[in-house]
Amino acid sequence: MSRGAPKPPPPHKLTFATNSVRNTTFAEDNNKFYYEIVTRFWHPHLTKINKYDYEARVVNCIAEIEDQPNKDVKVRFNTADAEGEWMRACDFIKNDGSAVGGTFTQEDGTEYRWKAPKRYLQLIKSDDEEEVPVAEYHPHKRHFGVWRMSQRAFLEVKPEAAAALDRIIVSYLLIERRKRQTKIKVKLETK
Repeated sequence: MSRGAPKPPPPHKLTFATNSVRNTTFAEDNNKFYYEIVTRFWHPHLTKINKYDYEARVVNCIAEIEDQPNKDVKVRFNTADAEGEWMRACDFIKNDGSAVGGTFTQEDGTEYRWKAPKRYLQLIKSDDEEEVPVAEYHPHKRHFGVWRMSQRAFLEVKPEAAAALDRIIVSYLLIERRKRQTKIKVKLETK
């Protein structure tokens, strides 16, 4: 009896604690990956993305997003030793002309692209002709559409993209913020 090819490792399922893009957590069930997104009320324009390392018992601020009124949104990536340089969010995520989405480049040179084919965000490698998603957003579900949540929203990330997870999280937050702000503007203009 021969065995076929080995089964690929399952994707990482990062569950959202809330539907906010300013105060939430993204966590895997076993806490291998645990990200906390925090916007303090005394700094309402600064969002910090903290990564918890449970094996080393360390919390690192991996990135910060600054969204001052009437100014460009800025982002910076930090290391454990030092804070990074601020850059405009539009320099980190280049808009590809679509209403929702954009491209960003990982430190190793791999380029990723966010797209929303069925209103839900998907991340693909830009050079992939088959456009197989390496990360996919799944929205929350409610009992009968109105009651309490039956399933929390989650981001499903394939293992080959796990090295880029920090930048995937930050880019997701920026894209989702832009998407939500666009909806608010449309609602205000229609009234």
